[in-house]
Amino acid sequence: MGGPASLLVLADGRFPAGGHAHSGGAEAACKAGRIRDAASLEEFCRGRLHTVGLTSAGLAVAAALGLDTALLDAAADARTPAPALRTAARRLGRQLLRAARAAWPCPELDALAAAFPRGAHQPVVLGAAARAAGLGPADAAHVAAYESISGPATATVRLLGLDPFEASGVLARLAGEADAVACRAEAAARAALTEGPGALPAASSPLLEIAAQAHAAWPVRLFAS
Repeated sequence: MGGPASLLVLADGRFPAGGHAHSGGAEAACKAGRIRDAASLEEFCRGRLHTVGLTSAGLAVAAALGLDTALLDAAADARTPAPALRTAARRLGRQLLRAARAAWPCPELDALAAAFPRGAHQPVVLGAAARAAGLGPADAAHVAAYESISGPATATVRLLGLDPFEASGVLARLAGEADAVACRAEAAARAALTEGPGALPAASSPLLEIAAQAHAAWPVRLFAS
């Protein structure tokens, strides 16, 4: 089994999984004035955690538990209405899979790459990568929940010149909620073992979906999504 060091490698922002090129909706939110400072960033991240974060964590846990990745990828598609976000999720999944295969080579990841040459959804790949690294389902849940808020926080430092200490404070204040979201996601994924992917979280965030489609059409932008 993998230990804390493997978990840190997978969760490390320097792991070459492509996340640095994506803002998680923060770029569009900054332009619209919904993120202006640390307080508004915290509210944005909180909303993202309980919607995108919960849904992603559920998918990641299910993959870590060994549920069929084709079914999970279809479930991720159904939970991602915006074409721009589906495209981004698959790009991130493809890059994460490349990194994971280099770090933890195994037949399961090779099979996933062969089944999805254009990339599976990132949370599904994340769960498979956690499994390959010897990590448990709870580990996959925590990485997914944390990623859902760390990406926007990091991006806002670049977009607004926000003090990095303030951005880190936002993440620290949301840590307890992230733990709770990870627990909810794991419980739902374990239910999906017997009930199927329909038991997984499907929390929606229409404003993020709408903003993502508008952002994809910008002629000039700092982040891919």
